[in-house]
Amino acid sequence: MRLLHLTVAILLIAGRTAFATPCQFEAQGEGRVAAVVDARSVRLDDGREIRLAGIETTATTKQALTSLLAGRDVTLRGSDDTPDRYGRQSALVFIGESDTSVQAMLLAQGDAMVSAEITDKDCAAALMTSEAEARRQKKGSWADPSAIKNAESSDDILAGIGRFVVVEGKVLSVRQAGAMTYLNFGRNWTRGFAVTISKRTLPAFEGAGITLKSLEGQRIRVRGWVEGSTGPRIDVRLLGQVELLGANEPTGVKP
Repeated sequence: MRLLHLTVAILLIAGRTAFATPCQFEAQGEGRVAAVVDARSVRLDDGREIRLAGIETTATTKQALTSLLAGRDVTLRGSDDTPDRYGRQSALVFIGESDTSVQAMLLAQGDAMVSAEITDKDCAAALMTSEAEARRQKKGSWADPSAIKNAESSDDILAGIGRFVVVEGKVLSVRQAGAMTYLNFGRNWTRGFAVTISKRTLPAFEGAGITLKSLEGQRIRVRGWVEGSTGPRIDVRLLGQVELLGANEPTGVKP
């Protein structure tokens, strides 16, 4: 009887541990990788095309993805297996029985960036931790001093228009105009770098206990697609696109 109780206890602990492992969403099927289509998509041997959720690509992503996945058996996990308009199934990809997603592996190698599209808190934090460690060790793309843009260098950011970038800097002012809030990083509102946040995105920040006005004077890291013509902009639609930087936290840009 004591052995039975011990066995049950071990199983319960193991179950709780598995449940606590981040990014272990519902299984969406299995397959073998037949081809790497592009830097973020693979085709399985049954014809399905899989888009790797949760990451944005760098110059080295496709090569790294090929090294990791070519010919490998994979398990797909996610909260929704509905194909996108291109017929791709978005998922977190796991090699064999591994508990670590391919996305986390790419991030830890510095071969990808967190996209912030994963809204599950624990999974998002785990992916961000993988990226942060690669940044700290200057692995992969983070070895390039220009990998993180300085918010004061608006021309440098504008040169990346149409690309996904990471920017760090101090919010000089927060202004609201209609349904849009602007986080301004330059004194010239027209030409300086700014972050735009629409009214429909506010509940996510409020739910996290963040008022946009409180970001004034704060150092933050923001990620997203660069837009704009005279001055660069990043439109923030997801809470995970913005990170508050502590006073003693190292940054990726020169002061």
